[in-house]
Amino acid sequence: MPVTVKEPAAGTGPGPGGRKTGPQRRRRGGIARLGPLPWIGPAVLLIVVVVLWPIYELIRTSFLNVSISGFVRGSAGTEKYRQLFDESGFGSVLTMTVVWTVAVVGVTMLVSLGLAQLFNKPFPGRTVTRWALIAPWAASVLMTAIGFRWMLDQTAGVLNTLMTDLGLIDGPKDWLGDPATAWPWMMFVAVFVSLPFTTYTLLAGLQTIPHEVYEAARIDGANARQTYWRVTVPLLRPAFLVGFVINLINVFNSFPIIWGMTQGGPGSDTATTTVFMYQLKSTDIGESAAMSVVNFAMVVVLVLIFLKVSRWNKEDA
Repeated sequence: MPVTVKEPAAGTGPGPGGRKTGPQRRRRGGIARLGPLPWIGPAVLLIVVVVLWPIYELIRTSFLNVSISGFVRGSAGTEKYRQLFDESGFGSVLTMTVVWTVAVVGVTMLVSLGLAQLFNKPFPGRTVTRWALIAPWAASVLMTAIGFRWMLDQTAGVLNTLMTDLGLIDGPKDWLGDPATAWPWMMFVAVFVSLPFTTYTLLAGLQTIPHEVYEAARIDGANARQTYWRVTVPLLRPAFLVGFVINLINVFNSFPIIWGMTQGGPGSDTATTTVFMYQLKSTDIGESAAMSVVNFAMVVVLVLIFLKVSRWNKEDA
């Protein structure tokens, strides 16, 4: 008896490769057609509003004549940039910003690496010391800076009182009034408040290294020094890069510490580019915006150079 095969209606059967066509395929619509956009859309919108739009406004303002009261008086072209580069203190501020960043980030990374390795080892009171390290991070940076400013005060500061009583100095010293002593103290405070984050970042990196790797190195005959440089350091590299880059950005743009301790004075002798930008705001908003653009470009270049040199996206051979 012949078997009758019923053909599927046109446009309803599976198409090439088993894909459905016709009405069944047309049912996919609405949100499905948008793909991942509903999920990433809010994040993209937030980035546009919070990051990209302010950058655009900053660059636009740097080419305008803006009064102190905030009224736009027309275009200034590149005049604000010429004024900025002609400022008498611009070169020294730029130099001290680089010195400040290199010194604070370098010391922070070295001390944090030592502390992270210490906290990774068992010792009596380790839990207490780990919690104690959070204190500089938990406190307000501005509050910490003001606290050190009071401690270093020339007339009522506890440091002058203590050192005078011990006979270490003949009389009260203006620690923050002289750039030669103000810079080391501000760098000390910057390292002090940067240590917790960097230490815990490196500690987390150390704790992700499998114990089996160290056991294999010991079986292969590697001594402690060889194990550290050939096992610990390469595996700690991702955490080190995270800590370094975030510290680089934070320290370069640091404002509360310097403003809270010296306000960049006397003049601009203890100012970085971020503080110098704020000082310019009181006299010329357009020039201050130009300094902000230069500051932003500098930090982007510094980060890109470091990432290029460190080959952050390359796997070790």
